[in-house]
Amino acid sequence: MRIFEIMKARVNLTIEQDLLAKIKEYANKEGKSISELVERFFEQMIKKKKENEPDLFELMKNLPPIELPENFDYKEEYYKAKMKKYGF
Repeated sequence: MRIFEIMKARVNLTIEQDLLAKIKEYANKEGKSISELVERFFEQMIKKKKENEPDLFELMKNLPPIELPENFDYKEEYYKAKMKKYGF
């Protein structure tokens, strides 16, 4: 019984004939299909992008502290902002 089924989609690419011949040769040498090579390329590209993205929690730790008066009323300021935004 299959729990997860991987959905695949067809994609049409336009590639120069010379380059396509080289890709076919490379894929054959590696024992892979062109589809596998393209899929692996995009997976690596996305993974690299995610690795380069800063962690949200690290960014928040590096923010300068906000200095507010001790008697600052968050609730009152929240409602003031809503009234201003919605014109009440």
